[in-house]
Amino acid sequence: MKRTAARKLIEQYFYQLTEGCGNQNCKNINCASSGELKPMTPNEAAGHALKLFSQEAKLCERHPSKIARTNLPSKSNTQNENIGGICSIPSNDTIISQSSKDGTKSNNKYSSASVPSFLTEEALYDIIDECEANDSYSPLIRTIGEVFSSIENLSRSFAQEPFSPSSTPNVENPEQVSGLNKEELRHLEGEKDKDEDSCANISKNVILPLDIASLRRAYNALFKLKTSIFENSLINALVTLAGNLQMELPTRKDTDNHDDIVNVLLIVFEIPSLGLGDFIDTALPAICRASQWLPVEVQATLARMWAGPGRTNIRNILQNLQQLITTRTYGTPFHRDFFIQDENVITSATKLVKILYYGNMLAGVLESPSLRYTDEMSDSMDESFLAVKLKKNITPEDPLAKILGIHVLDCRKPYLPFNEFYNEPLSDLVEMDRDFANYKSELGIFSGKFSFMNYPFILTPATKTMGLYFDNRIRMYSERRISLLQAVSGHPSPSNPYLRLKVRRDNIIDDALVELEMISMENPNDLKKQLVVEFEGEQGIDEGGVSKEFFQLVIEEIFNPDYAMFTMQNETQTVWFNPTSFESSAQFTLIGIVLGLAIYNNVILAVNFPMVLYRKLMGRKGSFEDLLDWNPVLYSSLKQMLEYPDPNLEDVFMQTFRISYQDVFGTIINYDLVDKGHKIPVTQENKYEFVDLYADFLLNKSVEKQFRAFYKGFQMVVDESPLEQLFRPEEIELLICGSKNFDFDELEKSTEYDGGYSNESQIIKDFWSLVHAFSLEDKRKLLQFTTGSDRVPIGGLSRLKLVIAKNGPDSDRLPTAHTCFNVLLLPEYSSKDKLKDRLVKAINYSKGFGML
Repeated sequence: MKRTAARKLIEQYFYQLTEGCGNQNCKNINCASSGELKPMTPNEAAGHALKLFSQEAKLCERHPSKIARTNLPSKSNTQNENIGGICSIPSNDTIISQSSKDGTKSNNKYSSASVPSFLTEEALYDIIDECEANDSYSPLIRTIGEVFSSIENLSRSFAQEPFSPSSTPNVENPEQVSGLNKEELRHLEGEKDKDEDSCANISKNVILPLDIASLRRAYNALFKLKTSIFENSLINALVTLAGNLQMELPTRKDTDNHDDIVNVLLIVFEIPSLGLGDFIDTALPAICRASQWLPVEVQATLARMWAGPGRTNIRNILQNLQQLITTRTYGTPFHRDFFIQDENVITSATKLVKILYYGNMLAGVLESPSLRYTDEMSDSMDESFLAVKLKKNITPEDPLAKILGIHVLDCRKPYLPFNEFYNEPLSDLVEMDRDFANYKSELGIFSGKFSFMNYPFILTPATKTMGLYFDNRIRMYSERRISLLQAVSGHPSPSNPYLRLKVRRDNIIDDALVELEMISMENPNDLKKQLVVEFEGEQGIDEGGVSKEFFQLVIEEIFNPDYAMFTMQNETQTVWFNPTSFESSAQFTLIGIVLGLAIYNNVILAVNFPMVLYRKLMGRKGSFEDLLDWNPVLYSSLKQMLEYPDPNLEDVFMQTFRISYQDVFGTIINYDLVDKGHKIPVTQENKYEFVDLYADFLLNKSVEKQFRAFYKGFQMVVDESPLEQLFRPEEIELLICGSKNFDFDELEKSTEYDGGYSNESQIIKDFWSLVHAFSLEDKRKLLQFTTGSDRVPIGGLSRLKLVIAKNGPDSDRLPTAHTCFNVLLLPEYSSKDKLKDRLVKAINYSKGFGML
């Protein structure tokens, strides 16, 4: 604890013991106002104050820091002499009087003729006291208007007290202070006269850092009053302040000092009622509009401040900004000439949320940037037939992230969960086709268009999926246009506008591998065309449903234990690369291509990879913390080792730098993490090195060949898409595997009816009654039968848009489905029992495609 902070706290305890807080209903037994504390002499109070300081006892809120005054009656002067250096610091009257013309000091009264040019915690307490005593709040209203409307005045308010670091002794341990007498305490304060001289020599141009704790106590005292007293004055002052900021910021050079702007914004966003009433209607929008002019260096400073001293208020600031965005989203009449991207308050508030987003990451748990993959992942592929150097579309690095030196992949655990940054009303209303056009125009010849795709943290995964969908579809349509132009211009061999695969159902892996091999060798860009699959000997025309089954069958075969390409983690039921697999890299490349094609063609897959795989796909190496969902038992064992405090770790764990693992045949394989690792025991000194090397081997080195091939195949499809910019690893998993929430009530509400059916038809009521009673396995089969996939799309079952159409009167036919269009054709069966019999048979015995 700094010297001045310790002195102030001891002083607060002293006056709390001798004078009290002024609250007649005080319950604090260590406060004179409670009536439970017997009178003390000044020396007793000083000693007891030291004791309370060492115990970190409770301080009353009303007057936590009464200040000694030089012109008090003789009793007070006597007290000041007795407590010596503890309390003899400049009074608040001095601070207030600095702004008055005559320079005189008032005793306990606030002079109505003077308004302070800046505020301190103590000054605000005194103004409130004077207003309450006189039953007039004009001084408070004038002070708020004067201070909060001015950049200069507000930036100098609630500043930390200056101190001389060279003379500051180490008093971080309160127990060291509690045993000192008055003379020793005076010495601990470090020659008070020198402190005062150093304070006097500080230039008026220097903006001191903000004392956030003091600011919050001041706001707490202010907002105990009726807000109607000062609300209008504060709102008007903030609007004026915003106007001053809008005029000031564009004229400043990047090299100028912006500490005053940082202090101003920190003070403003600490206001407790900023998200309520007229504040959110008037003041907050004005501040947001002004903040869009902030230089990136100031944004970085704000992010660091919110990540440090201000972190406990991150959620309140976020909620205020989100509420402003939501209010404007619902309350603004958008039309074809005025889109949500054109609403200045929404866009400027989103830019502020971005600063908070980075601050939220900085306030969380960050890992080393050294764990990011470098360009070697896309520079070589020497063992695969797909030896094609990828021209990956590198997204320009965000300037704010660059200054802060962080990436979303570095954040192991944010201070607030990332999903709190989603704004669902905004996500539901934004037109992603327009937003995608703005996104592309920023990257092209146009500029100045706002796109939420550059602020993906605020969009829900379902909405971001639409942005990715537009990007993929535009590439597909572009290939069709090229093919058409070639045909029209008489090209001898116009290109095929589709990626066509013809496979045999009983030999699907080999057929798919051969065809994809040929395509990737001849023209890898063909992988970015729309996929069309044909099963040999079947009549189905692929409008999406056939492709879904193709993906499902490929996944089932690839993860078949007979192939031994992957191993199953028994504890988590996830699959991982087999480090001793005999399959060629081409097989793993095929899986990467399939995964990329699934994303590119908007198909959900039944895969169960651990989260570390998606982190690796996004460019982050696996580390120790990734073992938690990869192998929880191993993670727990290593965690116990790291937390073991005693020096006999070597004897207890009996572990060396040699590890062992099994291949697919059960053979034990030994591996030395370092040279001659079997001779190096794990000790307290090297246990962290052992854990890091162990995790690196399991998640990176042992499967480097397999993952490299897998990654290359994946990137051959998605290398030019904004996938990495839009999605975090956990969202990639959701994009590939779908949601785990099987809410069939959602599906029922969103289902449409055709051919004479409605939600009031008896057969429809019977249908949903049966479906809700199905087991989860049967529900999956129903989804597979009607949509071609048993997975829930990102955003939930409501996004399936299932259609149930009448397929004639009662008959013995089974229900049928058009999986390409999510249409269930249901005859009007005569009874519920017959409906159940036909429906169960249909979902259990259907396979393949035919013409109806």
